Amino acid sequence: MERNSSDDEEDHQHLIPQNDTRNRHREDPISSTATTSPRPSTFQIEDIMQRVQQHRWKISLNKRYVIVAVSLVISIGLLFLLTDPRELFSANLSRFKLDPLANRVKESELRALYLLRKQQLELLSLWNGTLVNPSLNQSANASSLGSSVLFEDVKSAVSKQISLNKEIQEVLLSPHRTANYSGGGTGVDSVNFLYDRCRKVDQNLSDRRTVEWKPRSDKFLFAICLSGQMSNHLICLEKHMFFAALLDRVLVIPSPKFDYQYDRVIDIERINTCLGRNVVVSFDQFKEKAKKNHFRIDRFICYFSLPQLCYVDEEHVKKLKGLGISIDGKLQAPWTEDIKKPSKRTVQDVQTKFKSDDDVIAIGDVFYADMEQDWVMQPGGPINHKCKTLIEPSKLILLTAQRFIQTFLGKNFIALHFRRHGFLKFCNAKSPSCFYPIPQAAECIARIVERSNGAVIYLSTDAAESETSLLQSLVVVDGKIVPLVKRPPRNSAEKWDALLYRHGIEDDSQVDAMLDKTICAMSSVFIGASGSTFTEDILRLRKDWGTSSMCDEYLCRGEEPNFIAEDE
Repeated sequence: MERNSSDDEEDHQHLIPQNDTRNRHREDPISSTATTSPRPSTFQIEDIMQRVQQHRWKISLNKRYVIVAVSLVISIGLLFLLTDPRELFSANLSRFKLDPLANRVKESELRALYLLRKQQLELLSLWNGTLVNPSLNQSANASSLGSSVLFEDVKSAVSKQISLNKEIQEVLLSPHRTANYSGGGTGVDSVNFLYDRCRKVDQNLSDRRTVEWKPRSDKFLFAICLSGQMSNHLICLEKHMFFAALLDRVLVIPSPKFDYQYDRVIDIERINTCLGRNVVVSFDQFKEKAKKNHFRIDRFICYFSLPQLCYVDEEHVKKLKGLGISIDGKLQAPWTEDIKKPSKRTVQDVQTKFKSDDDVIAIGDVFYADMEQDWVMQPGGPINHKCKTLIEPSKLILLTAQRFIQTFLGKNFIALHFRRHGFLKFCNAKSPSCFYPIPQAAECIARIVERSNGAVIYLSTDAAESETSLLQSLVVVDGKIVPLVKRPPRNSAEKWDALLYRHGIEDDSQVDAMLDKTICAMSSVFIGASGSTFTEDILRLRKDWGTSSMCDEYLCRGEEPNFIAEDE
């Protein structure tokens, strides 16, 4: 349906003025001129001019954008042509990074503060250590030894503090060093302040006093060693060698039916090699030679007369006779000598009292003999020979010990002989006692670990598991438990002990004991049990092998147990 003009006019009257004006602007000015008036109005001309100016401004603005964009592209191109892009980006990125020198300085200062604190604590420990009461040592020799040990401790501690001070200087200087830094400037770089507190003992082998052992091939000395266990017998055997050398006799090693089976733990033939002549024979070799003449002991001489002659009872005499040996005459002693109070004897005393023209003599027991101890205790012993020591573990035991050390311990380890079984009553009968409570023993061990910087402890002990477990938990240095290592049970996957099994001596208790001694003798530092001949034989090996350390000592030396039980 068509709308008439009256409807349009009515609608037009209802429009708001703004819409009316906008509609008029949208009309074509030419058609409007043709229909309404022959010439444009002033408002229409202004509107046209305004639109033309806006159009020109848009064109001008677009040109500017183009020019700026082109200029930017050209500039970037020139910049890349004239500059290495990597240097450009690294230079710009460095502005956003933190200053590395400041970080290094801060870290160095914190490290230096830590080291200074450590130095302070160690100096305090050194100060407190100088307050040790010298009266703890029981004799003049012990006092001298205690003073020497304290002096060594002070030298070692001062050396460590000088090194620590130098380290602090290095830490503080490190952030300021450049690629061209030449070092120096501390004033002490040319001086070596390293001081090995646990260095090896100088044995002074050039000062040895020795005798030649050149025996007559038809004169024999039968060794009698009966007191104690294997360690006592080995010490007794070494003294018998000294007697044989002084009396120009060949030493007869006892039969395993009368004594221990020595050839399982020591190399007897090696003794002859060290001397370059036959100076010792086994019992079987002696028996073979004696058949041509007579198989008997012509004279039985007792070194000790008290508490009984020769320290030999009727049972051992029967054992000797059971070997087919006849004993001519009775047991006799050339002097009055008590085992409990042995007198100091000289070379001349022995040569005078034990000299004999008999073919075979026996001397027993000389373990407690106090004869030329300065000679006996020398490195290598009192006899001139070309080896380090005459009595040492067999080759099989030596190799097994080395393999165990390579497997479990390494070069720098501490060895501890911790004797407990049967030691409580034995030690409490002495003054002072040598049996220490586990916590006190752990403190003594920890001090030696700190002094020696040992990484691990080899434990040779007869103690119960309850005692060793407690000891392990208490040996703590710098907040860390120091491992205690014992020889483990047989394991076919481990090959360190294969030699013993291959030769069928793996279950021999004396072989096990000698293996323990050998491992302890090879340690960097050794802690022994006072009053134990097992410890004394280890110290003998260390002395002869040159492995003795300035830190070797008896457990809790100079201290008394902090608790001692009453007597029965």
